[in-house]
Amino acid sequence: MQTSAAGSKPPTVPARGFTLLELLVVIALIAIVTAGVSLSLRDNADSTLARDAQRLASLLETARAQARASGVAVQWRPTPSGFAFEGLPRNDLPTQWLASTTHADMTAPIVLGPEPLIGPQAVALSHAADASRSAGPALWVVTDGLRPFKVQSAPAQTSP
Repeated sequence: MQTSAAGSKPPTVPARGFTLLELLVVIALIAIVTAGVSLSLRDNADSTLARDAQRLASLLETARAQARASGVAVQWRPTPSGFAFEGLPRNDLPTQWLASTTHADMTAPIVLGPEPLIGPQAVALSHAADASRSAGPALWVVTDGLRPFKVQSAPAQTSP
């Protein structure tokens, strides 16, 4: 058993608490998690319109392939509640937008076959709330008739 005499040092007690390195690691982890959560929660109107445009391009390509495989003419047109594919023998493609504010603007239905080459086609997508703006549609889904449908931010350019 240890005894302390007058003038001797008291027994050393182990240090308690966190080191600076441990605190910095915890703060860094909190910052990373916070950034990840904030980025995942941000779903603005532009990203929903981009998802709808990319989805429409995929659906048009699917309908185009089905039209060629079945040998029937298929048309796509917007409806007040979404859009419709007309002419498919087994129409199991979606008919609703992902965002209820998405609006398609076009003058004629998009014709998707049955020929391998179709004419140039384009559809302008915007948000219904943006219809009053003079800036026009935010995204276009276009094809030149040979290549697949793609999403772009400007209307299709015609070559002379």
